[in-house]
Parts: sequence; structure tokens; C-alpha cells
Amino acid sequence: MKGKLSLYCKVLNVSRQAFYKYLERKDLPWKYDYIVNSMYEILNEDQYNDTYGRYRMFAALKLKHQDDPDFHIPGERTIYRIMEAVGLIHRPRRNPKGITKADRNARKSDDKLKRNFRADKPLTKCVTDITEIKGSDDKLYVSAIFDCFDVTVLGLAMDTNMKAPLCVTTLENAYTTHPSMKGCICHSDRGTQYTSQLYRDKINELGIIQSMNSDGGRCHDNARCESMWARLKDELFYSRNLKSTDFTVAQLKTIIWRYFMSYWNNRRICSSNDGLPPKVKRDRYYAALPIAA
Repeated sequence: MKGKLSLYCKVLNVSRQAFYKYLERKDLPWKYDYIVNSMYEILNEDQYNDTYGRYRMFAALKLKHQDDPDFHIPGERTIYRIMEAVGLIHRPRRNPKGITKADRNARKSDDKLKRNFRADKPLTKCVTDITEIKGSDDKLYVSAIFDCFDVTVLGLAMDTNMKAPLCVTTLENAYTTHPSMKGCICHSDRGTQYTSQLYRDKINELGIIQSMNSDGGRCHDNARCESMWARLKDELFYSRNLKSTDFTVAQLKTIIWRYFMSYWNNRRICSSNDGLPPKVKRDRYYAALPIAA
């Protein structure tokens, strides 16, 4: 297009100086290309990292380049704008629904957490719950115990029913791996599994202190577990436009075990850990003990 430059600048409401600066910069690489390249490296490190929102991506960048003082990481808001520009924005799509059935006549335990899900050291407070996931051939019930210190999955069990033995197996699996759980508070809702004599006998045998939602409690009394189930379902299915019914129960067991015991415990960035994976936070805690002593 030919014509007077002054006319075009007037129509576009830009100065002649700004136009020439644009010509100087237009073939230069974007100043945040190095950030985008690092983001894609993070996404390619694990199949579940594509669910990272701006906070977890910001935390992942800091963790990845913590030993590189020359790698400049802009603020979280700028990270969001960069992700938006390259189409990496993730938005959760669904909310979990509870399946708890309380036995109002069963003997209850006191609420020892009172919605305080923070712990100063590992294996002092933990929370447990069950969620239902529908497979193509049956329903799968997932029972887990999470450490309040760093949201590590201490124990995991799965079955096609949600009876008390499922929760007992979860306790046994957690205690086998973490015998220091003795004396730990284990909080649950008031479902029939947790008020059963079978579960009470096992938790007493292992020396674990039982805690339950307050009388007439709401889902917020065990909000930490509800949050875990929401992350699980969103990152495995909803955000990928998948349905759990696309998989058999046997396939779901494998997928969920790998997600929690391999990915979640070792590599997933968790906002409740100040942007650290559970293993990193736990390792740092134990590494600092001799220094504190």
C-alpha cells in the first residue's frame, strides 16, 4: 500500500515515531518466549501437568529454576497473561457430590480438628473419605487417607463396594507404609463405615486417634478430602473431555493408583504446600530437623 505516511498515522492514531519503533521491533522474538518454552517443558514433564492454572504454573517455574539466578520469572499476573496469550488457561468445570450415608444411631467420636486442617509436622493429623467413580462395567469406590501436613496420600484402597472393610484396608495400607502414624489424629465424616465396630477396632489396634465431623456437620468439616476428590476427577476426566465410564473398573484402578501414588505424592504442585509437591515439602522438613536440633 502506497500513500502518505502522515495520513496513515493520523487514521491509526499513532505517531510517526511509534510507527518506526514498531518496524524496528516487529521481527524481534517476544520477550517472554523463554517463559513460554519453559512452560511447555513443564507441561511435557507429566501427562497431568496440562491442568496447571496460573498459580501452579507460577510455582512450577519457580521450583524448576530455583538454582538459576539468571532466569527471570515475572509476577503471577504476568504469567496468567502469558498463558492466556498462548492458550494455556485451565478452568475447572465441575463440582464433586458427596455419597456419605450417616448412621444417626451409631456411637460417634469427637471432632478433634474443628476444620483446622493445618499441621506443623507430618503424621500428626490426617483426613480420610470415600468417593464414587462410575466405570463402564461397575462403580468403583476409592478410599484414601491424606496427611494434613503436605497432602501426601498415606493410604489408598479401591473396591466395587463402599463397606467398612474398604476403609479398614486403607488404614492398614497407610500404617504399613507409615508406622509412625501411631498417635496421629484421623478425621472422617460420620458415614456408617467409620462408625462401624470393625473400623473402630482397627483404628484402636493401630493406636490412631479417631475424629469425626461435628454433630450435624456439613461437607466443610471434611473440606480437605472434598478438595482432593475434586482435583482427581477434574484432572483425570473433566478437563480432558473424558468420562469415567470410558474406562473399566480395572483400568480406573490403575489410572487412579498412578495418579495418587506416583504423580500426586511426588510431582504435583500443590497450592496448600506453597507451590511444592508433597514429597519436596516433606523432604525439606526432614532435612531441616538436624539444623533445628
